[in-house]
Amino acid sequence: MNGNEVDILIVEDNPHDAELTIRAMKKSRLANHVTHLADGADALDFLFGMGPYSNRDITNVPKLILLDLKMPKVSGLEVLQRIKSEPLTKMIPVVILTSSADDPDVRKSYELGANSYIIKPVEFNNFAKIIGELGMYWLVINKV
Repeated sequence: MNGNEVDILIVEDNPHDAELTIRAMKKSRLANHVTHLADGADALDFLFGMGPYSNRDITNVPKLILLDLKMPKVSGLEVLQRIKSEPLTKMIPVVILTSSADDPDVRKSYELGANSYIIKPVEFNNFAKIIGELGMYWLVINKV
């Protein structure tokens, strides 16, 4: 993993869902410089240059973070809260990509500063289409 060039950071504890997301990005030609981390604690270490990422240039922030909510160690909501409370990372678009349709999760995500909340579709072609549109919007169309 090259920690110096990250366009998209995927924070997802389910390896199958992470692989589907990466495959969908490849299908849409958006998979350059994708980094996958399996839990919230690792994501925070990566973003803020701690632990195994202490040598990473933290000023090179991702252009987009795809964040799952239900993760071990540190939840997606805790990661989101930290990202949006730090000057270095608060402007990074964070898209919640989760299987949770629970209204409290949706509400809390937006209260903490999520830029979008997407429920993962079960069918791969639908999922690939959504990921492609998502990547195109946040990486090409949207300007920060």
